[in-house]
Amino acid sequence: MDLQKQEFQKPDPRQPGSPAASELRASDAERDRIADLLHDALAEGRLTADEHAERVEGVLRAKTVGELEVFVRDLPAAHRQGAGPVHPAAPRRPSAGAIPIDPDDNVVAVFSSAVRKGRWRAGRRIHAYAIFGSVEIDLSEALFDHQQVVVKSFAIFGSVDIRVPENVSLRGMGGGVLGSFEVATLDSGEPEAPIVYVDGWAVLGSVEARPRRGKVVADILDRVQRKADRSLRKHLGH
Repeated sequence: MDLQKQEFQKPDPRQPGSPAASELRASDAERDRIADLLHDALAEGRLTADEHAERVEGVLRAKTVGELEVFVRDLPAAHRQGAGPVHPAAPRRPSAGAIPIDPDDNVVAVFSSAVRKGRWRAGRRIHAYAIFGSVEIDLSEALFDHQQVVVKSFAIFGSVDIRVPENVSLRGMGGGVLGSFEVATLDSGEPEAPIVYVDGWAVLGSVEARPRRGKVVADILDRVQRKADRSLRKHLGH
């Protein structure tokens, strides 16, 4: 019986050993994460435009996790994220039914400029149109009544410039046609933080969205406290 057990436990020489983590095939999600880190490094000035383009091209060709890690090995953000987020990252697209079809606010500049800034209340859907003009949407001091906000931007021979607080999550969903559509992907450290999605097109124009350093949504902690208070009152039966 012992002999049979020993024979059963012998490794099969024909069966390959388990691959190391770095040798596993890379997924699209992992490629997207590395591309986001490279984009942030470009925005921070850690990479030149040529270095960024070269590394992104390498990311698209990479087949394993180890090959991907090579492109961000010298970037601080890659090591900060090594321990993994304490909560799930913001989704790449809004939740179904969270955003209305019609805009809550329109910001239009045709051969002119338009600005929305200061202490204003951000709706769930904001449309920005810059046609031979410029639009500035500054959410750094805005009041967020909803966790998910979409800024639909159309820059046609014009520019749309979007600024957000540095403690929200920021996602880009649009593109450029002979133009520039640049969104600095951002993940908030607060699960209650708003998520700003920038969508649309830049046609012979530019759409840019990035955080305004030093500006935060101050009431995020208040929201967390109110939620905790409600849970406590419910638990105590009040």
